[in-house]
Amino acid sequence: MFTKAFVATALLAALVAPLAASAGQVEQRVDNQQHRINQGVRNGSLTYGEYHRLDNGLDHIQAQRARDLRRNDGHLTPAEYRQLNREQNRLSDRISFDKHNGPHQH
Repeated sequence: MFTKAFVATALLAALVAPLAASAGQVEQRVDNQQHRINQGVRNGSLTYGEYHRLDNGLDHIQAQRARDLRRNDGHLTPAEYRQLNREQNRLSDRISFDKHNGPHQH
């Protein structure tokens, strides 16, 4: 009896831990992307409009993450994590493009 309960608890923890970690991974990527955007502003590689568009995209991702976490008792489902990851990948590509597309703030 004790062994079955222990195995069930261990299995549940193994399934939930990656979901909790994924929420933290999303937040870490948000922090990294915010740093890249701020760096682009500091070195002049992002224009005012690019900065605002990228910052709004980051705000959208953070708001979606917060809604997903509230809806699921502080956890992301695998589908929610994949969706946030896709959005972050698109934003990352946009940051890179905007930082290297030519027009610079002086």
